[in-house]
Amino acid sequence: MTSYYLRRPCGLICLLFLAACSSVPVKKEIHGSEFDAGQTVQSDANRAANLAMRNNLESLSLLLEKFYRRNPAQWKKTDARSLEDARKKVIEAMSNNQPLPGLDDRKSVDTLPLAFDRDFQGDRAGVLVYSIGTMLIEAYGGRTQLYLIHGLDAQKLANAAWNIEVAMWMLSSRTDDQGKPLLLSNEISANGRNLSFEREFGRMVGRLELLAQMNDEKYRRSAINYVQGIVGAPLLQFLPLNAVSAAIQQ
Repeated sequence: MTSYYLRRPCGLICLLFLAACSSVPVKKEIHGSEFDAGQTVQSDANRAANLAMRNNLESLSLLLEKFYRRNPAQWKKTDARSLEDARKKVIEAMSNNQPLPGLDDRKSVDTLPLAFDRDFQGDRAGVLVYSIGTMLIEAYGGRTQLYLIHGLDAQKLANAAWNIEVAMWMLSSRTDDQGKPLLLSNEISANGRNLSFEREFGRMVGRLELLAQMNDEKYRRSAINYVQGIVGAPLLQFLPLNAVSAAIQQ
């Protein structure tokens, strides 16, 4: 009898231990930027905008790889030796805000319609991603990093978010002469569901809309903070701990 009761707690402990091991909590990773000297001349608003730009450019790089895998004929229209080579060329031109071959030095909104033009014979996937990327850089004043002397135009950010939404709609609706999509992206069929394109574009729209709202409130918040400083100033005074000694000193 004694050995049974001794064994029972041990068995319960083992069961609890195994249960804990089988349900280890998973936490989502957070990827902030490593510290660099440039951050000392960046405001909190600058940092938020810079992180949004970094994440949006990463989203575009991922999307281009997905487009090329679903539409291999597109990257083969270029002079690239491989899918990865084609992706790198587009991303480098986009990130450095440099011209993409075949577009006559055009970029941003000027080239976005080409991706959905039936008569366009070039790399639709590359043009789509390049156009969106250079549009974002244009909205940032031609740069990817903001510092204290820089600001953002809320309306440009909101317009960029809208343009991406229009591009998402065109992806799902524009077809060639045979009724096939100009670019394969999301898929809902008997083979399964693939909505990764929509999710990634949706993340980009969300980042831009939040930045637009933050910048739209910027000047109102400055005025509010100023008023709060005036009203709260009389309350922000140190009080003597000894009221008697304070009265004597007066």
